[in-house]
Amino acid sequence: MTDAHPTDSRSDDGAPGAAPSSTGLRDRAEEVLRALVGRPAARLRDDQWLAIEALVAHRRRALVVQRTGWGKSAVYFVATALLRSGANGPTAGPTVIVSPLLALMRNQVAAAARAGIVAETINSANVTDWDDVHARVAAGEVDVLLVSPERLNNPRFRDEVLPRLAASTGLLVVDEAHCISDWGHDFRPDYRRIRTLLAELPAGIPVLATTATANARVTADVAEQLAVSHTAGGAPSSADVLVLRGPLDRESLHLSVERLPDHASRLAWLSANLPRIDGSGIVYCLTVAMAEQVAAHLRADGLEVRAYSGQTDPAEREAAEEDLLANRVKALVATSALGMGFDKPDLAFVAHLGAPSSPIAYYQQVGRAGRATQRAEVVLLPGAEDRQIWDWYAAQSFPAEPQVRATLAALTEHGTLSLPALETHVDLRRSRLEAMLKVLDVDGAVRRVQGGWEATGAGWTYDSERYARVDAARRAEQDAMLAYEATDGCRLAFLRRALDDPELVDGWACGRCDRCGGGLTSVVPVGDGVAAARARLDAPGVELTARRQWPSGMASLGVELSGRIPPGEQAEPGRAVGRLDSLGWGGVLRDVFGAPDDPGELPVALRRPVLEVLDAWAPQVSGVAVVGSATRPGLVTHLADGVARHLGVAVVARLTVHGEPARHDVNSAQRLAGVARRLGLETSGPLTGPVLLVDDRTDSGWTLTVAARLLRQAGASEVYPFVLAVG
Repeated sequence: MTDAHPTDSRSDDGAPGAAPSSTGLRDRAEEVLRALVGRPAARLRDDQWLAIEALVAHRRRALVVQRTGWGKSAVYFVATALLRSGANGPTAGPTVIVSPLLALMRNQVAAAARAGIVAETINSANVTDWDDVHARVAAGEVDVLLVSPERLNNPRFRDEVLPRLAASTGLLVVDEAHCISDWGHDFRPDYRRIRTLLAELPAGIPVLATTATANARVTADVAEQLAVSHTAGGAPSSADVLVLRGPLDRESLHLSVERLPDHASRLAWLSANLPRIDGSGIVYCLTVAMAEQVAAHLRADGLEVRAYSGQTDPAEREAAEEDLLANRVKALVATSALGMGFDKPDLAFVAHLGAPSSPIAYYQQVGRAGRATQRAEVVLLPGAEDRQIWDWYAAQSFPAEPQVRATLAALTEHGTLSLPALETHVDLRRSRLEAMLKVLDVDGAVRRVQGGWEATGAGWTYDSERYARVDAARRAEQDAMLAYEATDGCRLAFLRRALDDPELVDGWACGRCDRCGGGLTSVVPVGDGVAAARARLDAPGVELTARRQWPSGMASLGVELSGRIPPGEQAEPGRAVGRLDSLGWGGVLRDVFGAPDDPGELPVALRRPVLEVLDAWAPQVSGVAVVGSATRPGLVTHLADGVARHLGVAVVARLTVHGEPARHDVNSAQRLAGVARRLGLETSGPLTGPVLLVDDRTDSGWTLTVAARLLRQAGASEVYPFVLAVG
């Protein structure tokens, strides 16, 4: 059960206890609590009771901002049981919980069952069960319905199911409510749809929002949005929302920062120190590639770990969660995909290989540890690449106004368009385009319908000042994260201050972090451990998977490519030296591709790994083809010539590039169209046999795909791509 670890009746924030007239209701609430947690002596905290009383007795809207492990889910499960039993009026309809992650949903269903509460879920993983769940809700057989925020804007759910839920729900719960606010560290556009749901609720329906990670600004923003109602007599006011904020001290957490000279030392530190910590935990990484690399390294050193990210198959993710819960693994090596909602009270440690971009996000992730243990280790291993990675994620924020206007114009001119069709009109990557559309949907400018998206015709203003303020706030949070790493004061006091903890007093110190003398006594990695880690990082080579399908809608861009790529025009699997977002060679590659100028030749640091990849791969080719570069012509030419000499063959073809350099930050269709228009082939004679195709970098894969097609059409029997970097 998430967060339900109540201890006593002491108020965490000094608020007065329940009024005597509420004694009977509180007694019933604590009976439900004891069934929920399975402890006969369990009692509600005073703030838990204040929230429950507001929801059940007064049908109010409440925002609870309390630390992880405080017992926020106990509030809504107890309130649900009381409302469903008619404890303070007519029997209420089911509670609807908007919950962000499947891991949280699975935990909530199990927790509810312990208290005799029937819970069901509607999410992307159980589509085949939706009709049955809807029928059970309509029949009154379900007490709690957990809904993922993405469902709120699914056309069928929004138009058919949501109105019924809004009319019949007895309590609306918004979990991880900081996601509503675009000031927050984890803003999710789907959460803004909750405003519509709030506005459609009948009068007197209580609403609860919960989060462990909201500073004062985010708290005020969420409270203001909770106040939205079309039934109010006047303008909604956040003063109508009960806000309960408590202290953020976590007595079990022992925070440390380990500054180490390089990637190998950080990996060796994990291998040396994780086995010394009793219990299992989480190792967070900033990118998918890093998570996979770190997991492979720890397994090679004999630790039982599994990688976990948004790209992990859903069934494998669930299995990995179960392995961690059952202590069958030492750790999950995860991206932020494993965060909100994962509930393992005895989690013994959280380590970060690379810092999150915000102290608030960091507090949220480390809060998973030590919720039912006396001590939990929290260790940050910052890296020199952290700022680069933060900047990349920041670049994925809300697009510039011309791109937004182009999207609205395309929908206005062409009517309903699917995402693939819309990509042919807008130069944005799909993930960024979809996130933008969700914001525009909430703003009323577009609407998601069966078959895609359509413009509503409503007026819309680009709020450039707000976007600039949000961007400035996020950059300030990055600076604060660096300040956390460097502080000579108490680390937990720093985090509490960053979250505007209302009970933090001047001079307070935790007495448990490394600055207070109580951090982890770790083994400093030296010698063989670092050498082994460095050897693994020094082993270059990443396999490239060839494209097999053209994007849809290319004809509208003047490119006659569609459907499956014929086998006779496809590339074979290829190789790269490394990924830009990885450890090891990723750092060297980021330096090369982050520089503004063409180095003129292959940097000395990359010559050995190029030869090692080629020798390990040993492609049998009769010639080399090189992709011309508008930005690094010297580098690519030098690379191709050196590769040809090493393989004992000649450069037999050049792919010429015409026009301005192509943008890499566009969607798949736009990227392919640009490549198809700009790429041509020059050969020194008829092509025969297999060819090695050399380029400096690949991201979407379309340059290599189009180049391979041209080479195959010119006579090459196979085409093997080879590049320095992926990403």
